[in-house]
Amino acid sequence: MEPPSPGPAAAAAIVLAGGSGTRLGAERNKVYLPLRGRPVLAWSLATFAGMPEVGAVVLVVREPDRPLAEQVLAEHTAGGVEVVVGGRTRQESELAGLRRLAARIDAGAVDAVLVHDAARPLATRELASSVLAAARAEGGAVPGLWRDDLAAAAPDGAGLVGPSPDRLVAVQTPQAFRAAPLLAAYEEAAACGFVGTDTASCMERFAPDVPIRWVPGDERNIKITYAHDLLVAEHAAPIGTV
Repeated sequence: MEPPSPGPAAAAAIVLAGGSGTRLGAERNKVYLPLRGRPVLAWSLATFAGMPEVGAVVLVVREPDRPLAEQVLAEHTAGGVEVVVGGRTRQESELAGLRRLAARIDAGAVDAVLVHDAARPLATRELASSVLAAARAEGGAVPGLWRDDLAAAAPDGAGLVGPSPDRLVAVQTPQAFRAAPLLAAYEEAAACGFVGTDTASCMERFAPDVPIRWVPGDERNIKITYAHDLLVAEHAAPIGTV
C-alpha cells in the first residue's frame, strides 16, 4: 500500500546507497562504515530528515545490504524513511526511488525531488535547501565547485595539449528537479536503455527543455571513495549531530 501523502507542495529526497567498498578497500559497502561514531549513511539521512521542506525520504539499497540499512534506520533515525531495493546501475536505482514516489508525483503531492549519494555524508541542510529552492524556481539545480586545476589531454591520452576549457564545474549532490519531468525522463531513459552518470545527465538527454541551474557547492561535501576520504571526513565532520 502506498504510504500516506506528505501533503501538498512537499519535496522528496532519494538517497542512493547502492555502492560498495571496493576502491576504499573495505569488505562492505562504504556507507555503513563509521564516521564520528555513526555510519556514513546515518549522516546523509539526517540531512534530509531534518529539512521542513522534505516530506518523504526514500533510501535505495542493494538487496544484500538491506539488514544493515534496517539496522541503521533503527539505531540512528526517528523513523519514516522508506526503503526500496535498487538496480544494477545508478540509473536503475534512481528509477526505483522515483517509482516509489510515482503515485505521489502524479497526484501533485510531491513537486520536487532531491537525489543524493549516501557516500556524501557532509552535505548540509543549507546546501540542500538552496538546491531545492533553485530547482523549484528554474526546473532543475546542481551544486558544484569551480575547477581551475585541470588540463586537456591529447586524444591518445599520452600527453597534454593545453589548459582545460574555462568555467568547468565539479558536480556534487544533492541534485534537484521538478518531480513530474524527472519521473518522465527516467521512464523514457529506461525504455531507451540509457545509463547516465548522474541525474543531470539523464535530464539533459531526455528533458532538454528543463533548465538546470548551477548552485555553488561546498568544499566539505566530499564523496567517500577511497580510504583517505574517510579520514578527511573525520576531520571535516561537525562535532555533535548533523
